[in-house]
Amino acid sequence: MIEFRLNPRSGVPTYLQLVHQTRQAIRLGLLRPGDQLPTVKEVVGHLAINPNTVLKAYRELDHEGLVEGRRGQGTFVARTVEGATHSEHAALRQALERWIGRARAAGLDDEDLAALVASTMEHAFTAGPS
Repeated sequence: MIEFRLNPRSGVPTYLQLVHQTRQAIRLGLLRPGDQLPTVKEVVGHLAINPNTVLKAYRELDHEGLVEGRRGQGTFVARTVEGATHSEHAALRQALERWIGRARAAGLDDEDLAALVASTMEHAFTAGPS
């Protein structure tokens, strides 16, 4: 089961952080069709947030067709997100961990890493396929 974490300094609304984390868990295969998401009550108790925030996130995911609510049972993953295979993910993760290690050794902190990744992704997006 997914355990949500919030970053109050991210500038991203709380409900969107929940949506993004759920999408990521589905994309990485950590959540699969049929898996149950934490109940609203569990998320509220763990994160000390308003129940309406959790409901808004779950409604967004339902609207996207990623999850479905079952009356009296909870919210369940309905489908996967297309993407790389799990073996591809593992290889990419290892390469990324090595890259992060080199970046840390060069003196980059979390904000530096995030800025470098964001600018590189933006450049790659605007430059088009290679």
